[in-house]
Amino acid sequence: MSSFLLLFVNAKLAAQRQELARMQTSMVMTPALRKLNLTAHVAFSVGFLGAVASFLTLSIAGLTSHDAETVRGAYLSMNLIGQFVIVPLCFAALLTGIVQSLGTEWGLFRYYWVLLKLILTVGSTVLLLVHQFVAVARAARLVSAAAAGTMPSVGHLGMELVTKAGLAIAVLIVITTTSIYKPWGLTPYGRRKKFPQLPKKETSIGLKVSLAVIGVLLVVAFIAEHLTGHSLGHHMH
Repeated sequence: MSSFLLLFVNAKLAAQRQELARMQTSMVMTPALRKLNLTAHVAFSVGFLGAVASFLTLSIAGLTSHDAETVRGAYLSMNLIGQFVIVPLCFAALLTGIVQSLGTEWGLFRYYWVLLKLILTVGSTVLLLVHQFVAVARAARLVSAAAAGTMPSVGHLGMELVTKAGLAIAVLIVITTTSIYKPWGLTPYGRRKKFPQLPKKETSIGLKVSLAVIGVLLVVAFIAEHLTGHSLGHHMH
């Protein structure tokens, strides 16, 4: 009996040593570099959220104000913030997040919460570029072309900019919450990498439902926002 227990303990220790070696191999960054990159990622992410909140405030001011100079200044400021603050911070947060994942045991595809963050961040980045260089830039051109002393008008873009900024903040809050709670555990790929000796495990129903609900909500919000913007645009014309 004692020899059996000894063999069992030795096997467990060997498995733990292998797992520790695997984790050390996967963590290509030194602890100091990892902390530096994490600090940069958090700083860029917080700055990104703050810049979008400022953008939302300006978009509401531009939509509701009855002062011509306030409206003109709001949309011109939004264009500057978008180009020189929001877009750079978005890319900086995305790149440092990818480096942090690849340089640690988390990986990009091993955990559901990391994968969800990656999908939301990449998708938001693509939409942000379209939003900035189409809608925001057009609003800035419209207010710049308005004659001095007249009330600038951006038409349906006013409501569209408010809506998209609000959705952006909601997505950033979801990403932040996901980073803190780290839900759902390992993906099938991550489980195979971490426990190659274990049999395949089917994804839980709860996780499937959660991911499906998130996906449906994102698609519905995107479609509804665009339909609303287009319908307002037709009414304005």
